[in-house]
Amino acid sequence: MNAPLPGFAGRTYLFEVDNGASFRNAYSADGTRLHWEGLGESAGQHEDVPLHVAAVGPNVWFVSWTERSGITVSHVMDLDALTVKVFWTWEGETGRVGELHTGTLTPSW
Repeated sequence: MNAPLPGFAGRTYLFEVDNGASFRNAYSADGTRLHWEGLGESAGQHEDVPLHVAAVGPNVWFVSWTERSGITVSHVMDLDALTVKVFWTWEGETGRVGELHTGTLTPSW
């Protein structure tokens, strides 16, 4: 039995975070990869990453990845409400640091 195709597969979203960060997230047609691109203060940063994906509920997806820098990112994406709960972690000066944020998705094509 194949896993359902994620609702975000093959789509691109403007992801705006409550801390002012924004990204253009383009998901592969099969929903297994993400190309993210930083906008605004993060302009010029980008990466292609493999995704870990699980369905949480109707049109709600848990999506996680690890970036080359060691940053880990986890999203709970509600595609009906176009909202995201995001938790990211990175190595700080005194150990691992984590932040929880909320954000919105705007579909773009």
